[in-house]
Amino acid sequence: MLFGTIVGSLADKQGRKRACVTYCITYILSCITKHSPQYHILMLGRVLGGIATSLLFSAFESWLVAEHNKRGFEQQWLSITFSKAIFLGNGLAAILSGLVGNLLVFTFGFGPVAPFDAAACLLAIGMAIILSSWTENFGDPSENKDLLLQFKGAAVAIASDEKIALLGAIQSLFEGSMYTFVFLWTPALSPNDEEIPHGFIFATFMLASMLGSSLAARLLARSSPRVESYMQIVFSISAASLLLPIVTNWLVDPAEVKGGGISFSGCIQVLSFCVFEACVGIFWPSIMKMRSQYIPEEARSTIMNFFRIPLNVFVCVVLYNVNAFPITVMFGMCSIFLCVACILQRRLMVISDRPKTDVYEFEDRDTEAEPLNI
Repeated sequence: MLFGTIVGSLADKQGRKRACVTYCITYILSCITKHSPQYHILMLGRVLGGIATSLLFSAFESWLVAEHNKRGFEQQWLSITFSKAIFLGNGLAAILSGLVGNLLVFTFGFGPVAPFDAAACLLAIGMAIILSSWTENFGDPSENKDLLLQFKGAAVAIASDEKIALLGAIQSLFEGSMYTFVFLWTPALSPNDEEIPHGFIFATFMLASMLGSSLAARLLARSSPRVESYMQIVFSISAASLLLPIVTNWLVDPAEVKGGGISFSGCIQVLSFCVFEACVGIFWPSIMKMRSQYIPEEARSTIMNFFRIPLNVFVCVVLYNVNAFPITVMFGMCSIFLCVACILQRRLMVISDRPKTDVYEFEDRDTEAEPLNI
């Protein structure tokens, strides 16, 4: 939240390509720190990891949108690219990474840090590709590189455009619920220390996410329904899917024996969690599409990192108090946030449907008032 927001926002002024290279370097360094048992070095690795994460979620998308528009490609291709990125990157690559990491640790016996070393190698390859084949693009072309003014400009853009503010709130609410879910699904499926196949279940979640991104590709390829319309349904379904653990807790008697395999209620919850992951798969390319439509090019990375501030605050508060509330309360809170996201999405659809009207300002002249279209 602190370091990543500042560094991630520099991409608009210093260059998106340079920011993507910085991502590779900072995460390679973060991976290297995993070899140390010293706390302060590990904490430095987390700072570097936070910076890298902010760059990952803003600089790459900003570079892509700017490059796509600069080359005059069709806007529809952008939606296809986003869908393929989620399908191959968040889905297939995540499954393959898990398998490779498991192979390095258990089959070859390289130890628990081996996956980070493999990640560093892939990051180095990615950095070489970026340096050799990407062109640079910027957000604000002015020479003024004052970061405070840049933040102020982004804040004014959010405050003055309701669509941008709604988009930021929707993103924070959904991603906050999603990251909270990451910490909740394991204890939810094994409340009595049941032996659950974590790797298999995670792979199933990723398959559901891939299915969702594939569905999003088909939805985005059509002119109707619009992304602002169908995302209301997605948020409603995701809210209902996270309510199911609460319902099963009321209707199904908990097992009294410790250990054993996954329970009947656990199996039902796995199905609901797969539905939620499918919604996540639809969410990513859809929110990317809406960001490309509503966020101004000159401050794209800065505004996207602004969106992550309430998200990170929310996740920190949840993790700090995770033991203070029953798990059903946490799921209920996430479901409420998703319902609010649905309401805000409805508002976004309504104002995006309004016809655009020209705004005029009149400048007094000696002879007459002349309208200047702005």
